[in-house]
Amino acid sequence: MEIKRLEVGYFENNCYVLICPQKRESVIVDPAAEAKRILQQTEKTKVHYILITHGHMDHIGALDEVKKHTGAPVGIHPGDARALKKPPDFFLEDEQTLSFGDVSLKVLHTPGHSPGGVCFLTGKILFSGDTIFPNGPGNTAIPGADQKLILESIHAKIFILPEDTTIYPGHGLETTVGREKATPFYPLPQKTTGGQG
Repeated sequence: MEIKRLEVGYFENNCYVLICPQKRESVIVDPAAEAKRILQQTEKTKVHYILITHGHMDHIGALDEVKKHTGAPVGIHPGDARALKKPPDFFLEDEQTLSFGDVSLKVLHTPGHSPGGVCFLTGKILFSGDTIFPNGPGNTAIPGADQKLILESIHAKIFILPEDTTIYPGHGLETTVGREKATPFYPLPQKTTGGQG
């Protein structure tokens, strides 16, 4: 699989174009901005899906234009679907498998940064949206976010992956599962216990 990372827009988002070189089919992950640049990277391929890691505006700014030019179906988790101007073509679900060409992507629901946040896993490659970055989890100081929940998502869904799994985040450069596990930035969420109050 070919991976094309495009840093686009004011917030320097990563949009990823994934290409199966054998079948010349592609997937666009998070068409954040600069639709023309994104579409140029899909030339001579059939865009099979447009996949959204979460519904924050800085990740979907070019969605309508990219959808208009490709006609590809749009998928987002139902927890974030109301962020879109139009209903998605399908909903993403935890453990769901999506295929294009000879490539399969597994959907991991990783709420915390947003209720419907997801990651996409293929082999030892993870596209993490804003769930996890180099040196820390996604921002939870925003409406609808939950720090405990994002840490639970990271420990339960990401830190169980092989340590040499490469993480391609929604902003910034890639990292690995092993590198992030070795940092102090992901404390285990404290279990709540019953008590007075």
